[in-house]
Amino acid sequence: MRLSRRTLLAASGATASVVLTSGPAGAAPTGAAEEDPVNDFEVLLERAGTLLTGGAFDPADPDFAAGVAALDSTTGALWDTLDRTAGRTALWPDLVPLTDPGNFGQSYTRLRTLAVAWATPGTALSGSPETADALLGALRFAYDTAYHPSARETGNWWFWEIGAPRALMDCCVLLRERLPAADLADFLAVVDRFCPDADRRTNSPTLPETGANRTDKAVIVALRGLLGKDADKVASARDALSDVRDSGRNSLFRYTTSGDGFYEDGSFVQHSEVAYTGSYGTVLLGGAAWLLSLLADSPWAVADPEVSVMYEAVERSFVPVIFDGLMMDAVRGRAVSRERAGDHRDGAAAVAAILLLATGAPAGLADRWRSLVKGWLTRNRTTPFTALATLPQLALAKAVLADREIRPAPRTTGSFVFADMDRVVHRRPGWACTLSLSSKRISAYEAGNGENLHGWYTGDGMTYLYDSEDLGQYNDGFWPTVDPYRLPGTTVDTRPRDDLGTGAGTSTYRPPNAVAGGAALDGRYGAAAMELIGAAGSSLRARKAWFLLDNTVVALGAGITSHDGRPVETVIENRNLGADGRNRLLVDGVPHSGNDASERVRWAHIEGVGGYVLPGGAALHTLREERTGTWRSIDTGADTGGSTDPVTRRYLTLWLDHGTSPDGAGYAYVLLPGASAAATAVWSASRPVRVLANDATAQAVEDRRTGLTAVHFWAAGTAAGITASGPATVLVRRRGGRVSVAVADPGRTGTSVTVGLPFTVRGAAEADDTVELTPGRRPLLTVAVGGSRGHTHRAELVQ
Repeated sequence: MRLSRRTLLAASGATASVVLTSGPAGAAPTGAAEEDPVNDFEVLLERAGTLLTGGAFDPADPDFAAGVAALDSTTGALWDTLDRTAGRTALWPDLVPLTDPGNFGQSYTRLRTLAVAWATPGTALSGSPETADALLGALRFAYDTAYHPSARETGNWWFWEIGAPRALMDCCVLLRERLPAADLADFLAVVDRFCPDADRRTNSPTLPETGANRTDKAVIVALRGLLGKDADKVASARDALSDVRDSGRNSLFRYTTSGDGFYEDGSFVQHSEVAYTGSYGTVLLGGAAWLLSLLADSPWAVADPEVSVMYEAVERSFVPVIFDGLMMDAVRGRAVSRERAGDHRDGAAAVAAILLLATGAPAGLADRWRSLVKGWLTRNRTTPFTALATLPQLALAKAVLADREIRPAPRTTGSFVFADMDRVVHRRPGWACTLSLSSKRISAYEAGNGENLHGWYTGDGMTYLYDSEDLGQYNDGFWPTVDPYRLPGTTVDTRPRDDLGTGAGTSTYRPPNAVAGGAALDGRYGAAAMELIGAAGSSLRARKAWFLLDNTVVALGAGITSHDGRPVETVIENRNLGADGRNRLLVDGVPHSGNDASERVRWAHIEGVGGYVLPGGAALHTLREERTGTWRSIDTGADTGGSTDPVTRRYLTLWLDHGTSPDGAGYAYVLLPGASAAATAVWSASRPVRVLANDATAQAVEDRRTGLTAVHFWAAGTAAGITASGPATVLVRRRGGRVSVAVADPGRTGTSVTVGLPFTVRGAAEADDTVELTPGRRPLLTVAVGGSRGHTHRAELVQ
């Protein structure tokens, strides 16, 4: 028998993991709830408190004990520096003046941390009357001084409408039994002023809230309704998830085809044009899961059948970009510059959101997600989840880890083209490669409010290589120390750039190119391309392509042209070796210091990373260096600004120099992730994958082992025997008597493209509705690519 959450919450001695994992989110309200609305409010407020603190847990458990110790460490410093004097002008000396939005926003966040510790059994501040009194006084002081209904919204709107009210409502939930009625009324009034509903931006009433911001506000409004015993407010929070007010136009439970939200191909976009699965997407998923769990089995339970979109998003949007528990940086936007929000921490937040959502998801999905999570958590020993999780998150995770019937799932494999956010992810059992592209649709970077000051080239084809044996690559001081002009996979000129995003508000840069994206075949192979057009001040142009195969990534560049009088480089690798890494570098089998250029190099190998092959040979530049930077140099945000403490890491960089003002230059290199030096030498000699074309018309490779030929056509032409009537990405695989074909138009410029194959085809065993076959000795596939937004069209043919 499955018990409801209400029964479990009422059960004394129940562990937090049980409290947070029982009962379906869509269950119908109970009769008791309908008969006693006052009790409904109290039950849900109690549940909200449990969601904030984790509820009851075993203090003897080492993980929980460590979590309590970590909370004590944080709150000890906050408590010691909290100004509790009668004549105070601020709450903390580093957050002056309190009237600044960033300062009162952070003050409320710190007060919530103290309130959580006060409400959590076993902490140093647990149940302390002195702490409770100090918190109540501080909340009153912040209201009187800075955050009240008559204040005028200035600066960053987020602090006024999301950051401060959410932390304030959380504090009220935890302190509600001691909170004077007059103070509660005032605090509810300020929330009504700056976050009256989740549907609109208060400082711009015609602007509808979307994505993660809508979720955040829905949680705030729900808590305000519960605290004020206002059923209509709670209902409006629930309805905001589905956007009842605007007939579902901005519903979180629908796929979008433009702007913010989840797309059917797994993309997630926020701020209209930023790939943001790992930051705003995680906030949306976590907030939705929190609210679904909070309102379950109540009169306000979410009953929208389209909530299944959220479940599908776990599979389509999150699973492909989580690697052993870390969140891929290509989908974290400007958050990569935040010292306190690395890929492991944002990954942990996504894992926790998935676990919380699983408490109300259909059993089959919930079981699969817990299996995936168990695999992620057991494999990540670099930054264990238990060291990052809050106590509520820890409770959910420990329930999974302790359940012997849940078997850890293996790593996700496959090739994923997220056409709607210009990202490509290719995953093999021991590694993953992620491409960060951009176009006139999706920004090359987002910066602002002092964040992501050096993100100039992060969307220009930056290539992230994830290794199961090196989970700290991008989490271990990478962003403050890496040379931002030499990001792996990018082709750049060497002009100095000014810091980005130093002013208020956020801004993005969308380059004018149309082509960014590609196609995936059989969920196993991929091809991608991007036309590179330099930003203002640079005449650089290049046509770049990547071919993603079983154990190989082939990168090609053509038409590299510039007339600015500056050198142009393509960066093959810029590997973070850590604080004291001495990974050996071999160049054509000879140990190499890594500080010069070598002519006609055929292959290189970095110990512990893998091999790099230069088909036909090329002049390879190498640099082994120690780089020092600070997090503050890339993020000066009010609540995210980094430390000024120096960070030093060692790097090994490999690049190709195209010379000053190149005209039609090109490159070809091959990544062999995880390969040994011997395997790299063998691959270089045997060349199982051959480059068949690399020019301004087409870039193509052939993998003879798998029968795969892949081409990106920049214009009508022929390559590897395959013809195309216009721009397209084409993958063709022959095995036995079957032929698998995938076609996409990542530039979204055509209405149809005709692809000709160089062998006989008798018919189609299976094909998308958009694909029409003309069989014969020179078969033709006519693909209706118009309106498909760069997505892949597939056909299975019979020879």
